[in-house]
Amino acid sequence: MVERQQNAVCMKEKISLAMARRIALAAQGFADPRPGSTPDRRHLARVLARTGLLQIDSVSAVVRAHYMPLYSRLGPYPLALLDNAAVTRQRKVFEYWAHEASFLPVETYPLMRWRMERAERGEEMYNGLAKWGRERAAYIEDIYREVVERGPIAASALEGQKGSGGWWGWSDAKHAFEWLFWAGRITTASRRGFERLYDLPQRVLPPAILALPVPAPEDAHRELLRISARAHGVATAGDLRDYFRLSPADIKGRIEELVDAGDLLPVRVEGWDKTAYLHKDARFPRKIKARALLAPFDPVVFERARTERLFDFRYRIEIYTPAEKRQYGYYVLPFLLGDRIVARIDLKADRPAGVLRVHAAYAEPSAPPQTAAELFEELQLMQGWLGLERIEVTPAGDLGSALADFAAS
Repeated sequence: MVERQQNAVCMKEKISLAMARRIALAAQGFADPRPGSTPDRRHLARVLARTGLLQIDSVSAVVRAHYMPLYSRLGPYPLALLDNAAVTRQRKVFEYWAHEASFLPVETYPLMRWRMERAERGEEMYNGLAKWGRERAAYIEDIYREVVERGPIAASALEGQKGSGGWWGWSDAKHAFEWLFWAGRITTASRRGFERLYDLPQRVLPPAILALPVPAPEDAHRELLRISARAHGVATAGDLRDYFRLSPADIKGRIEELVDAGDLLPVRVEGWDKTAYLHKDARFPRKIKARALLAPFDPVVFERARTERLFDFRYRIEIYTPAEKRQYGYYVLPFLLGDRIVARIDLKADRPAGVLRVHAAYAEPSAPPQTAAELFEELQLMQGWLGLERIEVTPAGDLGSALADFAAS
């Protein structure tokens, strides 16, 4: 049973680390059981209301990362649930830069306009892209006119075409599309595979969203911090800032304002050396009964320092590490059991062979005896979700042999 204790921390000077973990997991939806029926748009909306975003990533070793947080919280669901939410005129999400490139609830669109306006001035994007934009302003306008006339359109559609701006190569076209996307002058209408098709926001986003007032930057920052605080449950100022990648200047004075308004409550968390802030509606579960594989970019783990503070779990993605230097593997997913991350597993969905391949699996010191059995059950669930025929296990890592035995039985 989850108890809502909005004023509980007024009576506490300190929160235990175990309670902080449970608060954080409840904020992300892990205090609730998975649906007993096929998840639908209501379930998607509930997850988005809690997470505030889904980070997008192109790596498809298992499944692209933006699909995984929904699976981790809801269990097997039709991928079209998210796909459809991102393409229709009644869309529920749009794409923009948040933590990184992310799906965001459409209601968040006005809260990101300050970032788009700064980007158009070259202030809120990668330095190299901003410099390129200043040097190629006329070319960017040529590309924008192509979107106006031909959208939805992919950057690849202009590769090798000759227009008023000269001979367009892929690299220049891609730069221009990315600049326009940062500036909010174009947005993602849909995707073809993983390739974006771009169009104008007024032809993509619901009219009711476009009609919403655009808040002043300081008001937007304050609201984004509220969303971040709700998604964290309990967090340091650095955690709150990182969720939407706000700068120190952006949040100056904002957290104090949220404390004064009663949205945040300053607390001390056992073992943390910085002040933490508890969201006013945070839940205090007595127990978390979660079991989930987490994507490397799940909000529970995407801020690595916070992951270490909460779970005593050091986690790094090793995709770009040479194979011979990897400690755990290419695409390693943490395994959440109860309120602890108890294992990690190097996993690959070999779709041509119809196999979910376990390359290695490693237990954490806190792993209970039933970890291998629980992990294998979760792998069986994922195998079915991905439509694969079987699981094959390489007995590497201290959990590998046990998983291989389960797979062979």
